[in-house]
Amino acid sequence: MPRVPGKSKAKHRSGCPVSISLEILGDRWSLLIIRDLMIRGFRTFKEFQRSGEGIATNILADRLDKLEAAGIITAESEETDGRRVNHRLTEKGIGLAPVLLELLIWGARHEETGAPCALIENMEKNRQVLLAEVRRRWREQDPTPLQVEGQWAPLARTRPNAAPSRGAVALAVDWHEGVRPLCRWR
Repeated sequence: MPRVPGKSKAKHRSGCPVSISLEILGDRWSLLIIRDLMIRGFRTFKEFQRSGEGIATNILADRLDKLEAAGIITAESEETDGRRVNHRLTEKGIGLAPVLLELLIWGARHEETGAPCALIENMEKNRQVLLAEVRRRWREQDPTPLQVEGQWAPLARTRPNAAPSRGAVALAVDWHEGVRPLCRWR
């Protein structure tokens, strides 16, 4: 069987796709780094370090190296300052967007989180629109975060049969302080 481009040649403990995925993403930090790239628009080591998750610098450096070796992110020096490195998701990395969205919905559904229920319900109903916006931002290298300091960026109102405007996610709820953040439903 020919090797698929971008797939690791590493020896795996089993041939199970879940097991292999967990070898890459199953630690405490990797998906949070990917979340920060995808949702918050973070790109630099310093931004990841200030994410509020409390990751140690040595662990962060190790996870960034691991994600780059796995082909999930790339690291590029800035043209204006070669000492500054920007990280970016690869095609393989942006392919994790549906996984992160489902984890977000699952976590809010089954645990107490800081996510407003109405927003999560709307994300659940509008998965494809949200994923299309994440992919657009990645493709166009649009650094505008979907989330800033724990607050979701202003979201456009959903209109029947309307495409989202450039830079907007067609969801009907803004995240405001004071919204009760308990989404244990169904």
